[in-house]
Amino acid sequence: MYFGFDDEQLAFRDAVRDLLDKDCPPEVVRAAWDAPPGELDEDDDGPLWNVWNRLTDMGVTSVLVPEAAGGLGLDERSLVLLLEESGRAALPHPLVETAAVAAPLLPHDAASGMIVACDLGGGPMPWAADASVLLLAADPIAWPGLYLLDPDMVELEAVDSVDKARRLSWAKWARMHGTLVTDDPHAVAKAFDRGAWGTAAQLVGLGQRMLDMTVAYVREREQFGKPIGSFQAVKHHLADALKELAFARPAVYRAAHSLAVDAPTQAGDVSMAKAMASEAACFVGRQALQCHGAIGYTVEADLHLYMKRAWALAKAWGDATWHRDRYGAALGI
Repeated sequence: MYFGFDDEQLAFRDAVRDLLDKDCPPEVVRAAWDAPPGELDEDDDGPLWNVWNRLTDMGVTSVLVPEAAGGLGLDERSLVLLLEESGRAALPHPLVETAAVAAPLLPHDAASGMIVACDLGGGPMPWAADASVLLLAADPIAWPGLYLLDPDMVELEAVDSVDKARRLSWAKWARMHGTLVTDDPHAVAKAFDRGAWGTAAQLVGLGQRMLDMTVAYVREREQFGKPIGSFQAVKHHLADALKELAFARPAVYRAAHSLAVDAPTQAGDVSMAKAMASEAACFVGRQALQCHGAIGYTVEADLHLYMKRAWALAKAWGDATWHRDRYGAALGI
């Protein structure tokens, strides 16, 4: 099967990249690490909110919303490139949860311009303290489904995270305080698959950012009067990193296609993408750290912003081991 992107999809990607390069540089990601809960709320007019507001104005959060509901009426094949760019920037907002998971399920006016946090990915919920609305998964046995809640109706307990920009919380809530979005098992399963796939796309973007940063660094850093990028060992590290991304990226694109056409293989395709992207991003991070040397271990180096985001996302929405097992089950192994 040949799969490529058309000129409009590539132009949309380029526009999002330009916006994120301008409005979400490493300084903005660092600011999210130190910002108090609620800093990302829509009433905030600082740089953290500006980037989200501009992405919303561009239609990024409504790519999967039908045109009749005020969205762009596109599918996952158009969104995947944008999510990859958000990973490349380590965007300190829940774009996957909002644009990939919530947007196809909610009335457009319920999510338009808002920050949606979701706990469907498992573990503590990222960005819950900053969200405008919460999309929460109920007990799969007692009362299955996804519920929409106002943050004021949820008790949040903050949890430390390796990536402080994601601001994790455990949520305590009662079903009677929420509005049922769907209890259709297929819809809930597809929401999970969109979350896992969107996170895989971000991991590919993170891996590419760490590789690009490292290439730039080894061109400038000199030892014995030569750029360290000229050393064979360094070239091998970077070539291995590039290879891992080259294998993971097509798997993520294939999963986007499977989700878009509702292919019967979509669950397995998503799991293959998430497993490969998780392992690729973490591998690139290790190679990047090796090439940066001691400076890479410092918090002053921008590398740690992207590497720690990769660590966090590799575990979110199922880690590589979980998804390999799921893919094996889909094959009947």
